[in-house]
Amino acid sequence: MCGRYVSTRRPEDLVQQFRVTEWNPEALVAPNWNVAPTDSVWSVLEGVDRETGALERQLRPLRWGLVPSWAKDPAIGSKMINARMETVHEKPAYRRAFTRRRCLLPADGFYEWVPVPATEDRKAYKQPYFISPEQQDQGMAFAGLYEWWRDKEVAGDDDPGAWLATCTIITTDATDAAGRVHPRMPLTIAAADYDAWLDPEHQDPGELRALLTAPADGHLAARAVGTAVNSVRNNGPHLLDTPS
Repeated sequence: MCGRYVSTRRPEDLVQQFRVTEWNPEALVAPNWNVAPTDSVWSVLEGVDRETGALERQLRPLRWGLVPSWAKDPAIGSKMINARMETVHEKPAYRRAFTRRRCLLPADGFYEWVPVPATEDRKAYKQPYFISPEQQDQGMAFAGLYEWWRDKEVAGDDDPGAWLATCTIITTDATDAAGRVHPRMPLTIAAADYDAWLDPEHQDPGELRALLTAPADGHLAARAVGTAVNSVRNNGPHLLDTPS
């Protein structure tokens, strides 16, 4: 599973890296060293411009935790932060988004926890690890899905409050450093496959699943960090410091 991650790159840099053609500079998503479910996160997706009808590559905020269009309550999103690669093309909550609404979720790395048993001098606790590419300057683009949920209590479709845009991260069995920490990890999309992944006209499940890859081709490093990250209230670059 991927339940917490780091995403700190500036939107201006993301626009350049992902060849974004449309974004709102007034949309704010602060650098986040402790991204948690229901947080607003940057995403890259391809959508149709309402005025021109042209397909544009957009950088836009989404709420992490997918809410299916048929959901009665958006609270379900907090339980749908991950979609398993093995079943994403079959599950009712994800299969339509998998064929039509895919996105990229930029990340620096992600956290996982290892239980540490109690000793005579210390209670049991969970040790957090930060997992990232071995080359520290190499970011990741998590494979994501997004969905629109309509709030029926809001009268007009043109009201910004009528729609909630949410996302989920596709995961698989963990390998390399991530596998020694936790059995699941997020999947990514290689830069050469961004176009194919984001293209809403590309809908063959088998071909799409073939685009899913391990982060940094499996060349990952895992290092222990302080337990401050355990609380979603804590944030800042100090969360990545090695514990003393």
